[in-house]
Amino acid sequence: MTDLSEFRREVRDWLAENCPPSMRTPFPEDEAPLFGRRIPTKNPDSKLWLDRMAARGWTAPSWPKAYGGGGLAPAEQTILREELDAIGARPPLQTMGLWMLGPILLEFGTEEQKQKHLPPIIRGEIFWCQGYSEPEAGSDLASLRTAAEDKGDHFIVNGQKIWTSFADKADWIFCLVRTDTSQKHGGISFLMIDMDSPGVTVRPIGLISGSSPFCETFLTDVVVPRENLVGPLNAGWTVAMKLLQHERQNASSTSFGVGEGIDLMDVARKTKDRCDTDPFLVQRMALHLAEEEAFQHTVVRVNEDVRVGKPAAAVSILKYLVAKINQDRSELVVEARGLAGLGWSGPAFDQAMQQETRHWLRTKANSIEGGTSEINLNIISKRVLGLPDQ
Repeated sequence: MTDLSEFRREVRDWLAENCPPSMRTPFPEDEAPLFGRRIPTKNPDSKLWLDRMAARGWTAPSWPKAYGGGGLAPAEQTILREELDAIGARPPLQTMGLWMLGPILLEFGTEEQKQKHLPPIIRGEIFWCQGYSEPEAGSDLASLRTAAEDKGDHFIVNGQKIWTSFADKADWIFCLVRTDTSQKHGGISFLMIDMDSPGVTVRPIGLISGSSPFCETFLTDVVVPRENLVGPLNAGWTVAMKLLQHERQNASSTSFGVGEGIDLMDVARKTKDRCDTDPFLVQRMALHLAEEEAFQHTVVRVNEDVRVGKPAAAVSILKYLVAKINQDRSELVVEARGLAGLGWSGPAFDQAMQQETRHWLRTKANSIEGGTSEINLNIISKRVLGLPDQ
């Protein structure tokens, strides 16, 4: 292993030279590190930062160098995160390819699949979305009906997915399909589908927040080469459950992470007059900040457990808590703002107020997406606490 003090100096010097100043600031409301064929680059520095980090493999620092990753040991990954945090660096890339599909391909994919799909994920060239939920298969995901007819060297896929985040921007979709109707969990397979394939249609879904990443995705006689099957035929449920663990584990730092875009202390300062007259509100704010701090320590503990191979069901704790904390925070912000917390448009409400209102509405989906809070509580009770079914 590289001498850690030497590695830290190397990382620090490299970041000082290569991280653009504009990438050391918080994300604007309308900007995120999303890249792909359908996503225009709003800030040239974002692309420069991505390219530089990807060249080092540091967009996926734990992945093997053979596929474009950083190949870093756990201690080196920690140092890299610490040095990025020290300069306030933005993540160079945030995609489901990194969080979910990549780890799955590393575990279940063929060598050809790894060589083909992992390097473009690392470089931000291909943007992936997830095709799991269906109109009649949400919490009971295994009841999905999207069918893939086995034609030997390819499959013919027909069906519909819903709540497909960023499907209108995605280049590829990883998708659960039914390949055997004689058994429920054992009749599901995991396919990768090019969104440019004939028969793929996407329709965005509007939300009360005024915008939405969610879409409906329709698959009509879509031809999918057999080489896009991940894992054995009819073994997709095993792949899917492992992927959900990765998704929930990363919930704290992804699209609805704790504190996303909202500084509770800043809101408290800006609403000092109201806070001074409502000690109960101030008390709840303080308790909330303490809960956030405890949550961050829990993230470190659970991630370390997962890294050393301990049971991963505890990641459901993170998914449940990140939704609850984010929703609680937004409720406190709206309450502290008073009537201004309901501002939607017009000169009486500045951009921060309008963002807070939209964020408050957006958080209502946090306890549904990525696995409902009810499902995660069931997992916690059974697999973490060891409680009986009844």
